[in-house]
Amino acid sequence: MTEKGLDAYHDRVCAEVAVPPECTAVMGTAANMNYIALVTQVDDELSVTAVVTAGVEGNATTAGEPATWRESHLGMQKVPAYAGTINTMLLINQPVTSAALARVVVTMTEGKSAALHRLAVPSKRHIDLATGTGTDQYCIAAPLSGPRPLTSASPHMKLGELVGLATRNATIEALRWQNGLEASYTRGVFHALGRYGVKEATLFDDIAPLLGEADLELLKKNAKAALYEPLVGAAAHALATVCDRVRYGTIPETVAADATAQQAAALAANLAAQVHRWPEFRSQLRPYANSDVKALVLRALALGWSEKWRVR
Repeated sequence: MTEKGLDAYHDRVCAEVAVPPECTAVMGTAANMNYIALVTQVDDELSVTAVVTAGVEGNATTAGEPATWRESHLGMQKVPAYAGTINTMLLINQPVTSAALARVVVTMTEGKSAALHRLAVPSKRHIDLATGTGTDQYCIAAPLSGPRPLTSASPHMKLGELVGLATRNATIEALRWQNGLEASYTRGVFHALGRYGVKEATLFDDIAPLLGEADLELLKKNAKAALYEPLVGAAAHALATVCDRVRYGTIPETVAADATAQQAAALAANLAAQVHRWPEFRSQLRPYANSDVKALVLRALALGWSEKWRVR
């Protein structure tokens, strides 16, 4: 692939499995083929099957974020070693028009992006949630002859519904196997706020100045139970969503600090298991709500954890 180019690699792969290269599409991925997901959706006589391999840990991206590679008349200026791809094969059991086939691509892509949003997959290069990876590929197959061709794959039509459902569910299943992204595992603080800088690898060093030695050691021993507790995770996801809305302009800057402080107080109160102290925690955290999100989160976690064990 690297020595003779993609066309030569394509021909070699086809030769290995004895299929004509001029009639064959080839996709590439580093994902494990044992983790392939196959989902079929049926409506009356219509069926759509999605076959998906997926990995998002290396190069998950958000459409429209700054790119890092350029192709010109000189070719690729730099070729990255990609470590994440979502490959989708769609099999439709009835003919579709060319226009409907184009719409299948759009609906399929929306289904893939819906899967990533359900799992709150972050971009690897930007603060936003991911919509795909930089190396996603697809193939679509439908009969050339048969009943009257279907003319629309809009989500308003059953064909669009099946395409979206099959793609979304197969992508979720493939990511469960390839990256361990089972939905319940995404509830934790790090998955919710990692794109805002709250990382498992650095948490203890980051939070150490805000905790006493005994509280820090206790947090180290109980980090999984504390930071994956469902109500703590719910507050973390709520805070991330509010921070997103501030960045997007949905929430005006005039109330941004209050809005983030309220969610940070919920994070502290749930970690402390003392929700009745939410107003108190909000007052303590409000002065830090004008700083960066990571600093506010660390303050909230330190406050909630220390107050959890304080004798009152």
